[in-house]
Amino acid sequence: MSVEVTRLKNGLRVVSDRIANVETVTVGTWVDVGSRFEQAEENGLSHMLEHMAFKGTKKRSAYDIAEQIEDVGGYLNAYTSREHTTYYARLLKEDLELGVDVLGDILQHSVFDEGELERERGVIIQEIGQAEDTPDDVVFDLMQQAAYHDQPIGRPILGTIDLINRFNRNDLIGYMADHYKSEQMAVVAAGNLDHEKLVSMVEKYFSDLDFKRSKDKQTAIYTGGEKRTDRDLEQVNLLFGFDGISYADPDYFSSQVMSMVLGGGMSSRLFQEVREKRGLVYSIYSYMGSYVDGGTFGIHAGTGEDQVGELVPVIASEFHKLAEFTDEQEVNRAKAQLKAGLLMSLESTTSRMEQLGRQQMIFGRHVPHDEILEKIEVVNADAVMKCAKRILSGSNLSLGAIGPLKNLVEFEKISALF
Repeated sequence: MSVEVTRLKNGLRVVSDRIANVETVTVGTWVDVGSRFEQAEENGLSHMLEHMAFKGTKKRSAYDIAEQIEDVGGYLNAYTSREHTTYYARLLKEDLELGVDVLGDILQHSVFDEGELERERGVIIQEIGQAEDTPDDVVFDLMQQAAYHDQPIGRPILGTIDLINRFNRNDLIGYMADHYKSEQMAVVAAGNLDHEKLVSMVEKYFSDLDFKRSKDKQTAIYTGGEKRTDRDLEQVNLLFGFDGISYADPDYFSSQVMSMVLGGGMSSRLFQEVREKRGLVYSIYSYMGSYVDGGTFGIHAGTGEDQVGELVPVIASEFHKLAEFTDEQEVNRAKAQLKAGLLMSLESTTSRMEQLGRQQMIFGRHVPHDEILEKIEVVNADAVMKCAKRILSGSNLSLGAIGPLKNLVEFEKISALF
C-alpha cells in the first residue's frame, strides 16, 4: 500500500493510494459538512446541495455531466451523511483527469438553475416518501431524534417535505459559500495512478475554492428518550439506542468487537438466542455509530406484533449477560471478522478511497491498516465486558419504534430492563 498526501497552497488535501495491478481508479471529493452542520431552518440543505451539484455548471449541462462520464464507461455518484458529503467517480485509469475535472466543476461552478431546482425538489420529495414507506429506515430517524432531541445531529438527513419546498437558489448558494471551503475538503483517489500527476490535476481543476468556512457544527449532546409511530404494518421495528463512543475514544475498537460479539453476525449472541433458539425475528443486529465527538450504540430488530412482549426482555438480558461474562473464543471470532472485513475491502478501489477520505475527515491523517489491525488484536474479553458495562450504565435509553405497538410496554418499563 502506497499512500501519499499533499496539501496545496489553498489548504486542499490531495490523497492517493496507488494500486498498480488494477485497471481502474476511484476519485472522490470529501467535504467536512453534513446534516449536523445545519440550522433548524436549513435541515435537508446538505442533501439537496449534493443533488443539485450534478444539475449543471457554467460549462456543462446536467446531461453533459452524466454523458461525459458514461461515454468512457465511468460511474458518478454522491452521498450525504450527518458529518460528511462525498462526491466520487469510478473510471478506467486513463480517464482519471476527466473525473477530477468534472468533480472540480460541479463543486465550484454549479449554477443551480431554477428549472433544475424545481425538478430536483420533486425528486427529493419522492426520496423522502420512499424512506417513509420503509419502516427500517424510519426507525433509525426516530431513534436519532430521541437520542439527540432538538439538535441538528438528531434531525433527518433528507430534511422534511415542508422545508424542501421552501429552499431556493440563494439558500443553496449561501450554504455552499459557508461550508465548501478548501481547508475542510480533500480530493482522494485509489487505483492505478501517479500521485504527482493527480496533484497537478487537482491544482488545475480546484483552483477557485475559498480557504476557511465561516460556520461550524453544533456540539452533539446525547439526551435519550423515545419516539413511537403506531402504524398498521406487518412487523414492529425497534431500535434501542445508547450513548456511544467516538472515533477517538480509547474504547473505540473494544466497542467494535463488543458489537460484533453481541449482534454482528450469525454466530453472535443476539442472532443465536433471538432468532435461532426462539424464532422471534428474521433480522437482528447491533452496531456502533461513531462521530467525531460521540456516538450511538444501537440494537435493531423486527418482530411480529404478538412477539414484541417476549423480544424486548430477551434483548436486554443478552446485553447484560455480555457485560457479565465474555469468553476469549467469541472475542477472537469477532476480531477475525473485523480484520477480514478490513482486508477484503482492500480489493476495491472505491472502498480504499472511502477509507482514506473518512480518515482525513476524522483524524486528519492516513491511518495504516497495520495500525488498525494491531488495535483490534489487543482487544480481549475483559475489554469487551468493560465496554458493555460502560454503555449500559452511561446514559438514558433511546428508543425508536414503528408498527403495531399495542403490545409494546411503556418506555419507562423498557428502560428499566437495560
